[in-house]
Amino acid sequence: MISTDLAVALRDAGLVWRPTSGDRFQLDEPEFEADVFTVSEMTIEPRQYPTGAILAFNGTTEWALDSVAQGDALWLPREDQLRELLRGAFRLLERTDDSHRVEIEFAGERSTFEHPQPEDAYALALLHVLRRIA
Repeated sequence: MISTDLAVALRDAGLVWRPTSGDRFQLDEPEFEADVFTVSEMTIEPRQYPTGAILAFNGTTEWALDSVAQGDALWLPREDQLRELLRGAFRLLERTDDSHRVEIEFAGERSTFEHPQPEDAYALALLHVLRRIA
């Protein structure tokens, strides 16, 4: 799973989250720091209102939560989502002895990003693209 630090960096760099079933997220609340939630039509469902989007907790008795504003949630994109966000810039995922290397080509420039976790290698590549766009 992507690290919280990289998820925050992606959000701060402008990555927009449109919640769908299967998406994982954390809440920006100290008491939920270690908890990871998953969007699902049965338990946590995204709802749009004129005042903004919320994540509604349906039938969850273990938490005192009815809903939270989407802005209070931190999206933890999966490996496949990060690869899809890179779109045509993605060139290669390669496993090395102790890490994973992602290679992209963006704006005529090839760059590589390494991390022990493949999700974080993808996240570093996407962060590079988002920062170049900004």
